[in-house]
Amino acid sequence: MTERWAVAAMESGGARLVPLDAAGLPTAPAVTEPELAEAVRSRPGVTRWVWRSTAEIYPRLLAAGVPVARCYDIEAAESLLLGHEGRLGEPRSAAAAHARLLRAPVPPDPAPRQAVPGSQSSLFEPRSGTELPFDALLQVYADQLARHDATARPDRMRLLTASESAGMLVAAEMNRAGLPWRADVHRDVLQELLGERYAGGEPRRLAELADEVSAAFGHRVRPDLPADVVRAFGRAGIKVKSTRRWELEELDHPAVRPLIQYKKLYRIWTAHGWSWLQDWVRDGRFRPEYQPGGTVSGRWTTNGGGALQIPKVIRRAVVADEGWRLVVADADQMEPRVLAAISRDRGLMEVAGHDGDLYTALSDRAFHGDRDHAKIALLGAVYGQTSGDGLKNLAALRRRFPHAVAYVDEAAKAGEEGRLVRTWLGRTSPPAAGSGDDGEAGIPQEGGDDLPGEGSGPPADGGFTPGYASSDARARGRFTRNFVVQGSAADWALLLLAALRHSLTAAGLRAELVFFQHDEVIVHCPREEAETVVEAIRAAGELAGRTTFGETPVRFPFTTAVVQRYSDAK
Repeated sequence: MTERWAVAAMESGGARLVPLDAAGLPTAPAVTEPELAEAVRSRPGVTRWVWRSTAEIYPRLLAAGVPVARCYDIEAAESLLLGHEGRLGEPRSAAAAHARLLRAPVPPDPAPRQAVPGSQSSLFEPRSGTELPFDALLQVYADQLARHDATARPDRMRLLTASESAGMLVAAEMNRAGLPWRADVHRDVLQELLGERYAGGEPRRLAELADEVSAAFGHRVRPDLPADVVRAFGRAGIKVKSTRRWELEELDHPAVRPLIQYKKLYRIWTAHGWSWLQDWVRDGRFRPEYQPGGTVSGRWTTNGGGALQIPKVIRRAVVADEGWRLVVADADQMEPRVLAAISRDRGLMEVAGHDGDLYTALSDRAFHGDRDHAKIALLGAVYGQTSGDGLKNLAALRRRFPHAVAYVDEAAKAGEEGRLVRTWLGRTSPPAAGSGDDGEAGIPQEGGDDLPGEGSGPPADGGFTPGYASSDARARGRFTRNFVVQGSAADWALLLLAALRHSLTAAGLRAELVFFQHDEVIVHCPREEAETVVEAIRAAGELAGRTTFGETPVRFPFTTAVVQRYSDAK
C-alpha cells in the first residue's frame, strides 16, 4: 500500500508533516519535528513525499545522507497543469496556486535565482514572498489531484507529473555527485588551443587570428564583433547577412579560414576558458544546476555553466576517478522512433522495431536504399522542411508511412490555427501569441486515429507567449509539428532517468548518474560495475518506452561506450 506524506521545511530547520490519503486529505493531525532530515529518515515506510519544491527540500536531505525514492513536486505539477489548461506562463508557485483557489490576487513568481558557480545547489535557500501555511499547501495539493482527474487523459497526466518530479530528484542528485573534471587537463587543453594568456586581452592564438583576419581585409577588423565583420565584407564587395559559419563557408575570401577558426576558439575561451574553470570546477567536480522542464517542450536546461554545450575538445577534461569508468549512452535516432510510437504507424513501427540503423532500414523500404534521402525525409517531416528536395522526399514518406506524416501534419495545422497541441503524456504547447480564444488540440488516442490537432476545449489565455512567440502562422505550425515529437521524446527521457535511477539503487551499486541531456546519459561507476550499468541503461530505455507509449514494437536502443574520459566516447 502506498504511504504518502506531505512535508514542509521550516526556517528553524524543522519540519511539518502529515500522512495523506489518495485524495490528498490528511488522515491524522499534522506534527512538527525539530529536524527535517531526521523526520524523513525516521519514516522509511513512506513511498512518496509531497512537498512544495524539490529544489527547496531535497538538497538538504542529500546533504544529511537521506535520499528518497519518490516525490510529488507541487510547483512542478502546477506548471504542467497550467500548461494543460492553456495558462502556461501564469505564476506557478504554491502561493500563486493557493491564491487562485481563493480567487485572491495572485502574487508573481520570485525572480530566478542566479547560480553560484562551482557550488552544490543552493536552490533550497528560502525565497522571499513564497512562504505558505502548511494547511494551504495541502489545499493546493488536493486541488491539483482533482485537476489531474479532470484532464482528458488523467492516467497520462499523472504519469507526466510523477516523471517530472522524478526528474527533479535526479537533477538534485546529479548536482551533488558532480561530473568528474580534471582541472589540470582542462588547463593543458586551453594552453594547446589558445596559447599564453595576456593580461587584460585575448590569448595569443586569438590575437594572431585577429591579425590574420585584418590582414586579409587590408584594414583593422574586430572579428569578435559581427557587425564589424559584415561591414568589412561589404567594403570588399561581398554582401553577407550574418557571420554564421554555414554562410561564411560559402564565401571565397582569404579572411574566411582565420575568421571561422577565430570564432571557434573565441567561443571556447569565453564559454569554457580559464575564468569558467576557476568559477565552476571545485574539488574535481563540475556541478551544474539542472532545470528539468526548462524549455516548453520539456527538455532540460541549466542555470549557468554551459553544461549542455561542452565542446568535444573540452570533454577531454571529463575523466573518471582512478579505478572508475564513465558509461556514456546515446539514444539512437530517438525522435524518429518516438514519432513511430506516437503515430502508431504500422510501417514506421516495424522499421523502428529493430536495434539497427533506422535510416538504413527506412531507405530499404521507401527510398531505394538511399539512406541520405530517407534521413532528410524523416527529419523534414519532424522539423517542417517542405520545400525543394525536402518536399519530394516527404511525398515518398507520406506514401509509405501515411499515419506518421499525418500525425505531424495535423500538429502543424493545429499550430497554424492557433490551437494547442500536447505531447503523448500531456505536456502542452504555449498559447499562440495574440490569440484570445485558442482551441485545445486533443491527446492522441491509442489506436492512432485521433491526431494531435483534433478536438476542442476551453479558451486559453493567449496574452502570454513563453519561450516561443510568432504571429506567423506557418512558423507556429513548424513549432507545433516538432513540439509533439520532441516533447514526447522528453516524456520518454524522464521515465528513462526514473527507471535507471531505480535500477542502480535497487542493485546496490555505487554507480552515480552524473550527466544528462536530451538523448544522452553518463553514469560514473567503479570499473567492475560498468557492464551491469550498460545493461541497466538498455533495460531502462525499453521500460521507459513501454511505460510512456504502451506496448508497441518500437525499440529504443543506445550506443554505449565505457571509457576513461568523455571525449573517447564519440
